[in-house]
Amino acid sequence: MKKMNLLLILVMVLGGCARQPDECTRLIRTEVPERPAGQTDVLELRTEPLPVVRVAFIGLGMRGPGAVQRMTHIDGVEIVALCDVEQANTEKVNRMLKERGFPEAREFYGDTAVWRQVTVLPEVDLVYIATDWKSHALIGVQAMKDGKHVAIEVPAAMTLEEIWALVNTSEQTRKHCMQLENCVYDFFELTTLNMVQQGLLGEVIHGEGAYIHGLQPYWDSYWKDWRMAFNKEHRGDVYPTHGIGPVCQAMNIHRGDKMNYLVSVDTKPIGNPAYLKETRGEEVTAFRNGDHTSTLISTEKGRSILIEHNVTSPRPYSRMYQLTGTKGFANKYPVEGYALEAGGLDPALTAHHENLTSHEFVPADVMQALMETYTHPIAKDIEEKAKQVGGHGGMDFIMDYRLIYCLQNGLPLDMDVYDLAEWCCLIPLTELSLDNQSAPVEIPDFTRGAWNKLTGLTFSE
Repeated sequence: MKKMNLLLILVMVLGGCARQPDECTRLIRTEVPERPAGQTDVLELRTEPLPVVRVAFIGLGMRGPGAVQRMTHIDGVEIVALCDVEQANTEKVNRMLKERGFPEAREFYGDTAVWRQVTVLPEVDLVYIATDWKSHALIGVQAMKDGKHVAIEVPAAMTLEEIWALVNTSEQTRKHCMQLENCVYDFFELTTLNMVQQGLLGEVIHGEGAYIHGLQPYWDSYWKDWRMAFNKEHRGDVYPTHGIGPVCQAMNIHRGDKMNYLVSVDTKPIGNPAYLKETRGEEVTAFRNGDHTSTLISTEKGRSILIEHNVTSPRPYSRMYQLTGTKGFANKYPVEGYALEAGGLDPALTAHHENLTSHEFVPADVMQALMETYTHPIAKDIEEKAKQVGGHGGMDFIMDYRLIYCLQNGLPLDMDVYDLAEWCCLIPLTELSLDNQSAPVEIPDFTRGAWNKLTGLTFSE
């Protein structure tokens, strides 16, 4: 037998493979369709400035109303259309607009196809999509074809076919397609990103992220049980973007590095089938998604990423955000903190702490000084307002504010369609790995060769 490397052994052991090593570990290739003639990438896409952004909202169940409310706090926004299956939802949001002193928006409701009347409206610049997962990409593609920029709640696409459709349509129409990933705008993540870009952590070589959140109090809130249904029918990390988004930004994915392949393992499903039996009397014998899914990713530049998903176990909420650098370490959940080489810090930040060591988190006063010194530029001017308006502590407002700011000024968005593609592709690719005994699966280059065209992530100012 040929000598086996560490990855081969890992895949064999975790995957429980009984075949020969070369059969077990054969990389599963994924297709990168040829870019249509005349079509080019949308890296750092700039579009015509929109001093006033006219917004239509589709989906007013759990996330949509909060988004409308936040938009009323941003200058230069007109809310022109509200759309939902349920008439009561559009009426409720319109009442909120009236209470906030805004004109009532046009209402569209009645069935799951009514959104089609919204995307063709000539008075709309941006379509903000907060429906169920399975309709995200469908609406997004059509809205771009109808000449609109789109912003889509997470995850924006569930299959490789949907992902490529969004990429191709954005490239063809030259319209922005942004995934509404709010966690990249949380204050610790933004500050840490700035520290990384300033070189304080050295080279980031490993990152971790997760979505660990028991959803038992929320399962019955999803329209027609769409989220539980997806977990019943699919294995893998079905909600990866909160965990992987901030890590990919710190690692400059498709801006100097790219993800090459992943390997996933999962546990058997126990918690959600038990929940269904206990609360609904439903006996489920073919539940697909395991309680806990772990995914390892390798990048072109020799970095690694660990992403985890668990929505049923009795654990505290965690996005497990961690960055390991050659000169420092950042951690969030359960403790926010940094461990840094003392010699790499400004002496003014470490006064009275001559014995700092990278083997421990910095003291509270140094932590506070770091957070103040390295506050990300985009958060400095709006942090106070963001916390007042709210939305997961303010990060939702920063997300919406940045989207509108960039559209108003004709600037590239902070997150492009390739971010969307890379973060969402974990959904189908982890399922593919798991269904093939934890085989390694190739991650497509959604930029089609342009992943090192840029030299890093920059937020337009």
